[in-house]
Amino acid sequence: MGFRTGIVGLPNVGKSTLFNALTRTAAAQAANFPFCTIQPNVGEVAVPDDRLPRLAEIARSRDVLPARMTFVDIAGLVKGASRGEGLGNQFLASIREVDAIAHVLRCFDDTDVTHVEGRIDPLADSGTVDTELMLADLESVERRLQTISRKVRGGDKEAVTQEGLLVAARAALESGRPARTVEVADDSASAWKMLQLLTAKPVLYVCNVSEDEAADGNEHSAAVERMAADQHAASVVISAKIEEDLSQLEPEEAAMFLAEMRLDEPGLDRLVRAGYELLNLQTFFTANPNEARAWTVRKGAYAHQAAGVVHSDFEKGFIRAETVSFAEYVELGGESGARDAGKLRAEGRNYVVREGDVLHFLHSA
Repeated sequence: MGFRTGIVGLPNVGKSTLFNALTRTAAAQAANFPFCTIQPNVGEVAVPDDRLPRLAEIARSRDVLPARMTFVDIAGLVKGASRGEGLGNQFLASIREVDAIAHVLRCFDDTDVTHVEGRIDPLADSGTVDTELMLADLESVERRLQTISRKVRGGDKEAVTQEGLLVAARAALESGRPARTVEVADDSASAWKMLQLLTAKPVLYVCNVSEDEAADGNEHSAAVERMAADQHAASVVISAKIEEDLSQLEPEEAAMFLAEMRLDEPGLDRLVRAGYELLNLQTFFTANPNEARAWTVRKGAYAHQAAGVVHSDFEKGFIRAETVSFAEYVELGGESGARDAGKLRAEGRNYVVREGDVLHFLHSA
């Protein structure tokens, strides 16, 4: 299980350049005019994890398979998208299909790259996109309230709960706040998710800065960081141009280039970590002579649910999971050493998986 993140933003903010760099493909045309991306381009990237090669070495695995992350490069948006302007209908439909939003904001000055609004103001750009999404959500909320009104009058408990959530969402939207700022009780989380509000999706603001500002950011990215904190969102500073250049280099060359730019790691690594934290995700591993593999599961997931990520049959026939932490797996030289040292535990279906667990599932046929 990975997660599907839509890359959105106004035209010419660097969305497709970032997508090309992250996926190391030229699937999305990065041209200097609006709507160069017409159909949503989809690409998968490996989630970087330094632990996986070490795991494969100890298990003497033939193949090494990292976890995967899916990015969707979504067509640029303009004012009026909620009314179908530009490619608005397609934009909104594409966003409904992703788990999270990576909102790219232009935080660099470049007279050679036009801006659809003729100025550099990432907060205003964010407001343009957020406004269109909030207008679309507000229309959806009003429609839903009308639909369930009869059930609410009849005392239907599910409808009453839904009405309360819709009213709370409407209050936030009418005050200019995205739905993700609404405080939702744990027992209402499932019902809230079923509303499928666009502005309830987790958002990661990606500040696209110039190459010489990639290490420290600038006043624009600092303002975005403050805005993100106010909205219960996250932010990361990346130079899409640097990421594009890095994607074309061999590992040794890339390391030298990063050092020259005063960067400790590629922007992809920061983006993935921020995305994992935003979506409350974690990694577990499986390792054997055939393959060492990283898997993604939400924090709080049970052992049988993790087994289902590997294969649906594993969850259906789950018996138990043999588990050891990554640190102990390495320290004790693998599964056999962990078993001999009494560190390989047998856990049932209600075991809560931990970050870095190395799991071996036993299941019925």
